[in-house]
Formats: sequence, C-alpha cells, structure tokens
Amino acid sequence: MAQVTPLNKKTIVKKRTKKFARHQADLFMRISRTSWRKPKGIDGRVRRRFKGAVPLPSIGYGSDKTTRNIHPNGFKSVVISNVKELEMLMMHNRTYAATVSHSVSSRVRRDIIERAEQLAIKVTNANAKLRAEEDS
Repeated sequence: MAQVTPLNKKTIVKKRTKKFARHQADLFMRISRTSWRKPKGIDGRVRRRFKGAVPLPSIGYGSDKTTRNIHPNGFKSVVISNVKELEMLMMHNRTYAATVSHSVSSRVRRDIIERAEQLAIKVTNANAKLRAEEDS
C-alpha cells in the first residue's frame, strides 16, 4: 500500500527553540534551568522586563496557526483506543495521524493497524508492542 502524504506542505518555523530559563536558576543547584516559573518579586528586573534581562515567555513566541500542533511528519496527532475511534479519521486521513493509546493490548492494536491500512490512515506507533510470530 502507498504511503499517505500530508495535505499541508507548509514548513514549520519555530520562533524560539530554546527553553525559557528560570530567573536566577544559574545561582542555585536546586533550581532547574528548564523549570520555568513567572518571577513575582517586587523589584525584579526580569518581571519588569528591563533591557538585558532574561526573556519572559509571551504570546509573540507562539507558532503560526496553520502549522501549530503539527508533527515533523506533517500530520496532527489523535490518540486512538479502539477500531471505532479510528473510523472518525476516515475523511481526514491527510490531516490527522492515529497514535494508538499506551494501554491498548497487542491483540486490539493488531486490529487497529489492520483497519488503518484499509482506510489509508497513518499510524505513528504502528510497530509498538508487536512481536514477530515465532515458528517452532
């Protein structure tokens, strides 16, 4: 069966790829650099957004609306737990890709992947929990 290609071909541009550093995280070992918290001090340079201070997250760093929540493979992701939930992606197979839920058994997972091939729906984790049949 041929691969399903995504409908949207626009390149994904991130305005910022670095995580926002927590204020004074470089001074204390107990504060992780990536665990961002809003600074709330009364005299804080970062909270008052002075020049040269650590940048704060703002709405301007948001992604383009057309490429928001899109994976690098070009599809948006939907978590699927059974075959019936897969049916709703039938008309949207060029926009959404199915991701089989973690708690699904290998037997039901096999049924979901088989039905997804019939409907030409991309499954992002199709190889998970599948073992080859042992001939012995």
